[in-house]
Amino acid sequence: MTFIIGLVIVTVCLLGSFVAMGGHLDVLWQPFEYVIILGCAIGTFIVANPLKVIKDSFKGTLEAIKESVPKPAEYLELLALLFVLLREMKSKTKSEMEAHIDNPMESDIFKSYPSVTKNPELVAFICDYARLVLIGSARPHEIESLMEEEIATMMRDKLKVYMSITAMSEALPALGIVAAVLGVIKAMGALDQPPEVLGRLIGAALVGTFAGILFSYGLFGPLAAKIKTVREKKVRIYFIVKQSMIAFMNGSMPQVAVEHGRKAVSAYERPSVADLEQATIDAAAKKAA
Repeated sequence: MTFIIGLVIVTVCLLGSFVAMGGHLDVLWQPFEYVIILGCAIGTFIVANPLKVIKDSFKGTLEAIKESVPKPAEYLELLALLFVLLREMKSKTKSEMEAHIDNPMESDIFKSYPSVTKNPELVAFICDYARLVLIGSARPHEIESLMEEEIATMMRDKLKVYMSITAMSEALPALGIVAAVLGVIKAMGALDQPPEVLGRLIGAALVGTFAGILFSYGLFGPLAAKIKTVREKKVRIYFIVKQSMIAFMNGSMPQVAVEHGRKAVSAYERPSVADLEQATIDAAAKKAA
């Protein structure tokens, strides 16, 4: 929502101030200048990136516009799931837990937390490391190192869209100059025309420079930054799992282990101790019912 609000403010301030200064909006309507700039930008984006990143760019853009980031309630639900899972791992045998870990979508533990199960990557991450914990042969620092490496790899993959759109954004001012140069070439072919005609042609050419800079710093640059923010927050939930499981492997009780996970949430979004305590009480009651 803030992305849309920001674009509206940019548009209103830009066009409103231009009109207030006595400018005419029809001068800015140069569709072929925009086609040159955006067409070349999209073309170079396709040339520079594999198909997977191109497809992911559409997904990342929608996530940025919708601000699809984990909400405080989702953090609590994940922590409650981890509490129940760790408690079961502490009290049940390996064979009893394998049914939950090998087929989480049919597990009564996981099915009670739909905001977690709607993210298959997160479920797989939890189950993979829960399985390693159950095996018991790996030491905590080895599991922690492996988790950090996987999260770092995940972050690099998620931010490929950010880097590719940033590269395109940085190229847009230069593409605007290309469009402007083509407009000047056209104007040079009309030097025998009256000054008012020549002035319109030169004005149209300068729109290319204006549009290239505007698209770079007013649209695609902010879009890339928003994608980065959203995706970093989406990856942050994996640190909650890591901190909780490593604390559990180091001997912490499940209630204390999820407190370690709570600390991995950004301070302004972090659930309170009381909220977490209530969530674990409700989770224990739900499991007992």
